[in-house]
Amino acid sequence: MSTPAVPPVTRAELRACADTLAMSLSDSELDMYAAFMGGLTADYNLVASLEAPRLPVKYPRGAGYRPGADENPYNAWYWKCAIKGAPTGKLAGKRVIIKDNIGIAGLPMMNGSKVMEGFVPDEDATVVTRVLDAGAEVVGKAVCENFCLSGGSHTSATGPVRNPRNPEYMTGGSSSGCAALLLTGEADLAIGSDQGGSVRMPASFSGVCGIKPTYGLVPYTGAAPIEQSVDHLGPMAMSSADCALLLEVLAGYDDGRDPRQFAGLAPKPYVQALAQGVKGLRFGLVREGFGTPGAEADVDAMVRSTALRLREAGATVEDVSIPMHAQGPSIMFTSIMDNTLSTFTDQGASGPNVRGHFPLAAIEFYRRTSRERANDYPVTVKTIMLFGLAMRRRYGHYFSAKAHNLVRSLRAAYDDALTRCDILVMPTTPMKAHRIPPPDAGPEVIMGCALDMTGNTSPFDASGHPSMSVPAGMSEGLPVGIMFTGRHGEDDVVLRAGHGFEQLVR
Repeated sequence: MSTPAVPPVTRAELRACADTLAMSLSDSELDMYAAFMGGLTADYNLVASLEAPRLPVKYPRGAGYRPGADENPYNAWYWKCAIKGAPTGKLAGKRVIIKDNIGIAGLPMMNGSKVMEGFVPDEDATVVTRVLDAGAEVVGKAVCENFCLSGGSHTSATGPVRNPRNPEYMTGGSSSGCAALLLTGEADLAIGSDQGGSVRMPASFSGVCGIKPTYGLVPYTGAAPIEQSVDHLGPMAMSSADCALLLEVLAGYDDGRDPRQFAGLAPKPYVQALAQGVKGLRFGLVREGFGTPGAEADVDAMVRSTALRLREAGATVEDVSIPMHAQGPSIMFTSIMDNTLSTFTDQGASGPNVRGHFPLAAIEFYRRTSRERANDYPVTVKTIMLFGLAMRRRYGHYFSAKAHNLVRSLRAAYDDALTRCDILVMPTTPMKAHRIPPPDAGPEVIMGCALDMTGNTSPFDASGHPSMSVPAGMSEGLPVGIMFTGRHGEDDVVLRAGHGFEQLVR
């Protein structure tokens, strides 16, 4: 007789489980519960025998390769490939780079970490299929920060990603390689992810454009999560117009595969909307978004002065106050703490998920490697895991639950301000790009420049508002980013703002 895929639970296993659950059970009780579990074990064995549905892999591809230093001077490429999409479509002739936390079947996906080194997805993420269906060529995977938990570009296990504008400085993260490859012209478009600003922060540090769409507008299916309530995928490009073009392809419901989505959030003709310009739009300079911790005076001054130029195109620009914005980062990070811990522990590579599509290959790989490679987690992830577990043991789910309730108040505060204006304006990051730490930098230095730039970006991951970074200019040889944030579902208006601003300052 063959051994079942899922053997019966042993008495020793039940004893350990009972101890974890603070249950006092005798040997006879353990045997009784083991007998009760016979039917459940049979259910598991039935599931083990069935073939689960996978995301489609529609276009042929070779294995690709990891480029050497001569092809990768900024360390921005993780993997090169040449996957040709449909012969025609909106993105025909466009080269697209995919952040390396997004699955491409047959290509390695390291997610910036030694913990995931060796993993090869067997599915294409939905956004990958959509760009290929639209005629694009996927040219490779871009390096991302270690498990995407850094706003710098210095934590990836493959080494720091260097800013082409000055290689001693960061591109920003966690979509670090995407920004560098756009700047060097090796890709026309990029798809990044944004859980605390990871599309917008590299856009700011590097001087490119990047939009975090309205929560749920772009399906996250097939990408490695951090926490379901803040997971976003979004376009990056050298212009707002190209971001609009890519968003038209990416946006839309994914037939229930992504629990972040709801069917009522429909895409719009984003490119067509750009022609409306900014005349008549009301821009609100958010007082609490300036002079924030770590703010550099030249960044604040440039964002304010360039924003005022929108008046030249017929827009209104006034100050607006949102006191709760200053509390937003603390609310956001507390709200995601418990489920982020679950993503890295009991939930594995899928994170908490309800009725969505699960990346089974990633879940199984992470289960096998995460404990044996636990020392390979970066200081950022270790800090979150240790603190999150300490808080869970001390308080259970209370504080993350309370913060999730407070997110509704935060969202309402922004919505209230957006009744008085159409677009909120502030610096994307309070400072210009950080210098890359030296190779022998200690954990204190690595941690110190990993999350200090998230103050203005992270609240909008929690609130779900569409938010975009556009270059405002250069100061001391480094880019400055301005951030435009709009109402839920009004990504078209945010893109109009970015495009109109570009016409004035470029």
